[in-house]
Amino acid sequence: MDADQIAKKATAIRRHVCESTTGAGSGHPGGSLSAADILAVLYFHTLKHRPKEPGWPERDRLVLSKGHAAPALYAALAEAGYFPVSDLKGLRKLGHHLQGHPAMDTPGVEACTGSLGQGLSVAVGMALAAKLDKRGNRIYCVAGDGECQEGQIWEAAMAASHYALDNITLVVDRNGLQIDGFTKDVMSIEPLAAKWRAFGWHVIKINGHSIPEIMGALAHREKGKPIAIIANTVKGSGVSFMENVAGFHGKPASQQQLEQALEELQ
Repeated sequence: MDADQIAKKATAIRRHVCESTTGAGSGHPGGSLSAADILAVLYFHTLKHRPKEPGWPERDRLVLSKGHAAPALYAALAEAGYFPVSDLKGLRKLGHHLQGHPAMDTPGVEACTGSLGQGLSVAVGMALAAKLDKRGNRIYCVAGDGECQEGQIWEAAMAASHYALDNITLVVDRNGLQIDGFTKDVMSIEPLAAKWRAFGWHVIKINGHSIPEIMGALAHREKGKPIAIIANTVKGSGVSFMENVAGFHGKPASQQQLEQALEELQ
């Protein structure tokens, strides 16, 4: 797909996020919306995958470390053809396969995530296994900036550079907010780029809502080094009343607000 087509997919993902979380009466729309463009590029341009054959051994893997953004992941998987779009109405329903955080009984989900800070460790393990098995799979991980406050993130970062895992790319969704407010106020993570470089990663900084920039960054390869993409984004991106509002980290739009959101997401 070209950039314009991917942008349309990102809009579709955002609409699904708003509809599914409001329908569920719970969920995390803010951080899902900030990651929509990143996930659209991954599933409709970057990833080597087969939606009708989720267990294909040669597939690339994506680990959504910021598991609360599951509504966006599910929307991307549905749009890609892993399961019907109509399944998105079952988000967070008892017994349904689309639970509040990703679980591996959902087609296309590679890891159970939601306990923040752990997803990168899982992705590093996958990347190391691919190296040992001499496979060409590439591993991608999408993490939140708030979870970069977790010590386990940096243990995983150290391991990836130690083992020269140049088959892994991390995208940090740098929207500046977490459940309790702005990251700079809760626990500052700056200088973020310098930290990743100090841990032996090749760092790329981009506008996380620019489809061409995301495409270019995800295509980059660095011999002997893992890649960290710091994607500057806006929490709640695409929906005016959600943008840069910490309250929509874990609260869906009301039915009336949903109508406004869908009107804006055309």
